[in-house]
Amino acid sequence: MCGFAGCWHGAPLEADALHGQVQGMTDRLLLRGPDDGGIWTDPPVGLGLGFRRLSILDLTEEGHQPKASASGRFIITFNGEIYNFKELRQTLEGLGATFRGHSDTEVILAAIEQWGVEAAVRQLNGMFAIALWDTQERTLHLARDPLGIKPLYVGVLNGTLLWGSELKALRAHPAFTSRIDPDALSLYFRHGFVPSPYSIYAGVRKLAPGHLLTLTSPGGEMQPRPFWTLREVAEEGLANPFGGTDQEAIQAVEASLFQSVGRQMVADVPLGAFLSGGVDSSLIVALMQAQSSRPVQTFCIGFREDSFNEAHHAQAVAKHLGTDHSEWMVSAKDFLGLIPDLPDLYDEPFADPAMIPTCLVSQLARRKVTVSLSGDGGDEVFGGYSHHLSACGGRLSRALSHSAGVRWAMGVGTSTLSSAAGLLPGKSAAFMSDALKYRSHLYRFKDAVTYYRERVAGQSRAAESLLNSSRIPPYLLTEPLALREPHDVVDAFMYLDSMMVLPDEYLTKVDRATMSVSLEGRVPFLDSDVVALAWRLPARMKIRDGRGKWVLRQVLERHVPKEIIDRPKHGFSVPIADWLRGPLKAWGKALLDARHPELQELLSSEAITRVWTEHQQSLRSHGVLLWKLLMFKAWYARWCAED
Repeated sequence: MCGFAGCWHGAPLEADALHGQVQGMTDRLLLRGPDDGGIWTDPPVGLGLGFRRLSILDLTEEGHQPKASASGRFIITFNGEIYNFKELRQTLEGLGATFRGHSDTEVILAAIEQWGVEAAVRQLNGMFAIALWDTQERTLHLARDPLGIKPLYVGVLNGTLLWGSELKALRAHPAFTSRIDPDALSLYFRHGFVPSPYSIYAGVRKLAPGHLLTLTSPGGEMQPRPFWTLREVAEEGLANPFGGTDQEAIQAVEASLFQSVGRQMVADVPLGAFLSGGVDSSLIVALMQAQSSRPVQTFCIGFREDSFNEAHHAQAVAKHLGTDHSEWMVSAKDFLGLIPDLPDLYDEPFADPAMIPTCLVSQLARRKVTVSLSGDGGDEVFGGYSHHLSACGGRLSRALSHSAGVRWAMGVGTSTLSSAAGLLPGKSAAFMSDALKYRSHLYRFKDAVTYYRERVAGQSRAAESLLNSSRIPPYLLTEPLALREPHDVVDAFMYLDSMMVLPDEYLTKVDRATMSVSLEGRVPFLDSDVVALAWRLPARMKIRDGRGKWVLRQVLERHVPKEIIDRPKHGFSVPIADWLRGPLKAWGKALLDARHPELQELLSSEAITRVWTEHQQSLRSHGVLLWKLLMFKAWYARWCAED
C-alpha cells in the first residue's frame, strides 16, 4: 500500500518547477509510503506523477514507481494490492509477455498493454487506485477499485488538474484553493462524513468506486464510467440465487473466504490481523491460521474501564486458535492524547468515534507487522447490522418492497388489522400482526430508500440546524433505489450500506488509521468473488432466528467453539458524551470559542451555544452532534484557518 499524487497543467512547464510541485504533493504522503519515492514528469504538457512506497511485494528496485510499461508507452502510479496477479501473470506469459520482477504493478502494466485499460482493470481482483499516463495518446486514466477500499481524489483548480490519495496532497499544490463546499458540509453534518462523489472542498471530488476516468486534457469534462458496479453484481445474484442446501452454502462460503484470505496473506513483509473476538475478525484469523505453518500475529486493544473492555473475548479466540496474540490495555488518557492529531490523519471532516480505537490498534500492530488483515465488510456483505435484522424480521420488508403493500396497510383500519391478526392462522396472522406493528412506519415511509434515509443513515435535523443554511445536493440517498431485481428491504439496506457507508465511513476510517503508522490494511470479506457469492445467498442464509451473519457463524463454528463466540454484537464504543462534560470540555470549549469569519457565515452561533449549554447542564445529551461539530471545527483550525 502506498500513496500517489499528480498534476496536469496542459501547457509546457519548466522541468524543475514541475518536479518541485509534485515533490511538494508527495511529501505530504510520507506516512503512506516511507520506504521509497519517485517522480516522473512530462514538461511539454506540464504533467507530473509522484509516488510514495510502502514496500510489500518485490522489495527490489523492480517495485519502484512511477513505473513504465515494457514498451515505454504507459507510466503508472498504483496504490494497493492485486490479489489475482499471479494468475494474470501466468495468462500474460502464455500470450508472450515477459517480466523482470515479481510485483503486481508490472502485471497491471502488462495487462494494459495486452488488453487495453478498461479491459485490464475489469480483471483486477484487489484493492487499488491507479493513475496511468498514456504517452502516445497524451491521455490520463484514473481508476478506483470496485468497493472503494483505496481512496482517490480529483479536481480542477485554477485550470490545473490535481489528483491524489489524500486531500493534503492536493492542498500542497500552488493551484489549490481551499474553499469549502457548503453542500458537502450539509452532507457531513447529516452523516458525520462526506459521501461520494463530494469532498469538503469545492471543485474536488472522490472518484466513485468501480469507476474509470479518462481525460484528454486537464480541463476536459469529467465523466467517470463504471467498469464494475455493485448493482449489476447484486441483480445477478438476486436473479440467480444459490439453490443448494444450508450445508452446501456453508461449504461454499468457507471455500470462497479461504481462497480470499489465502490470496491476501501473500506478502514479502511480516503480516498479522486485527482480532476483536467478534464473528468477522475471528473468522478471518481462523482461516489465516488454517493456512499458516506458524502462529498468526494477532492484535487487540482493551480498555482499563471494565464497562468498555472486551479484550478477554479476543484472548479466548487467540488461545483456542493458537495465535501469537498482542494486547494493549489503553486508558482514557491514551484516547484523549490522540484526539488533537485526528485532523492531520483524517484531512477531511470525519466524525466516527471508532477512528480512535482503530488508530490505537493500528499503532499496536505496526510494532510487529507491516500488513494486517481485518474483518471489515462482513456486516455489509452478510447482514450483520441491527437494521438488517429489523428489516428481515417481519413483513415490513415485503411491504416496503412493494408499493401495493404500502397502500394496503395504509388503507386498512387498525381494528380490521387487529381482528385479522387474531383470526388467521400461522404466517397469515404474522403478516397482519407485523403490518399493525409497522403501520406507523408505513405512513411515513413510501419505500426502502426513504426508510433508510430517515431511520438508518443518521439524518439529523438537529445537526443541520447548526448550519445557517442547509441544502442537500443529489447523492445516493436522494435517488430511487437502483436495484431492478425483486428484493427485500434487507437487500436494499445491505446495498445502500455497501454503496455509501462502507467506502465513505468505515473503509476511510481504516485506511487513514492504518496509513497513519505505515501499515497496510487488507479486507478479505470484500474480495469480489466473496461479494458475488454473498449476493446469491437468500436472506434466510444471512439472517435467521433473529441473528445476523448466520452463514458466517456456521463457518466459524467449524473452527472456534460456539460458546466462545456466541454473544451480542458489540463494536468499538467511545464515551464521547461523558468526555465532553469532563476531560474534553476545555478542548471543546476552546474550539467553539475560536472565531473565523468564514465559519460565522456557515455556522449558527446561537444554535451552537444552545446545544453546548444543554449538554453541559445535562438537559439533553448532544454527544454525537457535538462530536460532529468539534471534529469539523478542529479540521478547519488545522487546514483552513490560516488560508
